[in-house]
Amino acid sequence: MFTFPVILRLVIGALMIGSVYAVLGMGYSLIYKATGLMNLAMGDFLMLGAFVGLTFYKTLGLNIYLSFILTFVVMFIVGYVTQRYLITVLLNKGASFSYIILCTAGLSMLFQNGVQLIWAPFTLQFPAIFSKASVPFLSIKVAPENLLVLAIATVSAVALHFFLNKTRFGTAMRASALDQTAASSVGIDVGLTKGITWGLSAALAGVLGMALGPVYGVYSALGAMIAQKAFAGAVTGGYGNIYGAVIGGLFYGFVETFTAAYVSTAYKDVITFVILIVILSVAPNGIFKEKVIE
Repeated sequence: MFTFPVILRLVIGALMIGSVYAVLGMGYSLIYKATGLMNLAMGDFLMLGAFVGLTFYKTLGLNIYLSFILTFVVMFIVGYVTQRYLITVLLNKGASFSYIILCTAGLSMLFQNGVQLIWAPFTLQFPAIFSKASVPFLSIKVAPENLLVLAIATVSAVALHFFLNKTRFGTAMRASALDQTAASSVGIDVGLTKGITWGLSAALAGVLGMALGPVYGVYSALGAMIAQKAFAGAVTGGYGNIYGAVIGGLFYGFVETFTAAYVSTAYKDVITFVILIVILSVAPNGIFKEKVIE
């Protein structure tokens, strides 16, 4: 049980699912930092991306790379439209933040029921992306789809870091998040930055959902538990802190994987949320002590 091949296999599995939690957690933090809102439909963006990717890759028979690109574009539009033509409209009509959060919960149910009507109420099989069922890695064999998920999540996190810190628009997004009034006074379109923030969050989640399709299958509740773990990771790191979300997501990926392997699969979810409660009782603002947006 504690041999090197077993530990290595568990570490790769933990990194795979932990990286998914990390990127989805970054989406939670991005939206919260930019708008002060919690989007309870993040997991459903991931799920919807899996269905959209399945349509491009299986139904339309497009190239896998083109399918990923088109899924990114479609999900970006979904996220952007959600913010600009639903969230913003409600805020302009005087809706409080609590009602906006409830609106995203309703949006979540709409997505889950919508995909059952449009696609299917049961699990759909996503065709294998690679011809080989496994590839050698050190002393073990690993499913290439698992490595693809890890690679996409890693590239997404790194690309998001450079976008936010090394581009003019990324700087504008961070400025808008810090002080919307000051950002507007120097010519930054705050509304546009908010829309793009939601669009990026949805697009990254959607691409991850497509990558997870061959691993878990495609079904309406695909993003439900993933979103809960990602949210736990974001809260543990300090809600609103992007890098805290990465650390928190990876942490819960390891907790879940090693609990399932050495304790019981029946307790992997319970232990995750018990740890979250303990951490918050000690550090209510998370590991990085992120300040709550008033």
